[in-house]
Amino acid sequence: MEVYDQNGNRCYNNVPCPKTWLAESILSTIFCCLPFGIVGIVYAAQVSSNYHAGRYEEAERASKNAGKWTKISFFCGLAVYLIYILIYAIAGVSILSLAALDY
Repeated sequence: MEVYDQNGNRCYNNVPCPKTWLAESILSTIFCCLPFGIVGIVYAAQVSSNYHAGRYEEAERASKNAGKWTKISFFCGLAVYLIYILIYAIAGVSILSLAALDY
């Protein structure tokens, strides 16, 4: 979102701070996927510092990257949990079938 003053110079007075994704990044780091979550935290920390320094395009870019890495972390963690559950389900069925053969 670009706003211009009377002289044609860019003004950022009315630009809201982009979403930081910090809370989501921390939660996805703890519960989902540590490496990708850390990348999300790094980008999330850059959002507010860039915004307050007046680098609004960089803040917007950092927000998009933080969201991307947080979502990647979440879905990778979800995939690992599903694979883990699937392996235990298969192991449980095979153990039950082996126990049934013993009788």
